[in-house]
Amino acid sequence: MTLIKEIASQETFIIRQRVLRKGKPIESCNFEGDNLDTTHHFGLFENKNLTGIISLFTTSNPIFEEKKQWQIRGMAVLEEHQKKGFGEALVSYCETYCISQNVQLIWFNARTEAVSFYKKMRYQPIGKPFDIKNVGEHLLMFKKI
Repeated sequence: MTLIKEIASQETFIIRQRVLRKGKPIESCNFEGDNLDTTHHFGLFENKNLTGIISLFTTSNPIFEEKKQWQIRGMAVLEEHQKKGFGEALVSYCETYCISQNVQLIWFNARTEAVSFYKKMRYQPIGKPFDIKNVGEHLLMFKKI
């Protein structure tokens, strides 16, 4: 059985480290803004085991004119559970949550290897690829909802 529910920021660290910060200390998994009241973290549980995570930050990007926009950060599914629809389920859950909060636009910095995944979910790339230090090449993507 699959369940998605809100979790504490610290609960995301184990998956952030295994998927997004391989070989880096657990401290690198604590993102700025993680513990703000306006930040939401969601976990996908498969048979009661945390398998995937996603975080929503109430952060605006000045490139976009929409007044209410949120940023997705730290979306990750354990490698052995990828290609099972869990990533799509997490993103869709966040979209539904954002709609319930009257958010107009979702944006994020996607790793270049994940761009095709997000394009399938109708997110659009904008601008040129850029490097995030110690993390890798990314591309800004967005979707009006």
